[in-house]
Amino acid sequence: MIFVDSYDTLDLETEGRAIETHERFPEKINVEFVQVLSRTELNMKVWERGAGITLACGTGACAVLVAAHLTGRAEDRALIHLPGGDLDIHWDKATGHVFKTGPATLVFEGRMKI
Repeated sequence: MIFVDSYDTLDLETEGRAIETHERFPEKINVEFVQVLSRTELNMKVWERGAGITLACGTGACAVLVAAHLTGRAEDRALIHLPGGDLDIHWDKATGHVFKTGPATLVFEGRMKI
């Protein structure tokens, strides 16, 4: 993940793709771009390997909270804003578990005849 001061100068598609496909990551990676609003509120944008820009990534949001906390940027609980909706993430350091709370929304339904 990359902490940014602002999304104003971020070219998510160019930078996300460049990092995902960098030679250091032969199997490609997801990239989270994070703007710290306060110690309890973060903005996050996601570039997922093989998919590009996505609306959200729950596991990425959990990793962002832990990394932000370990680097002194956030508390052990924060609201993370993603284009697809907000997630409340809490890291219980006593158990090592990370808890994620947020809405689930149906975004696609399909049928396939085999």
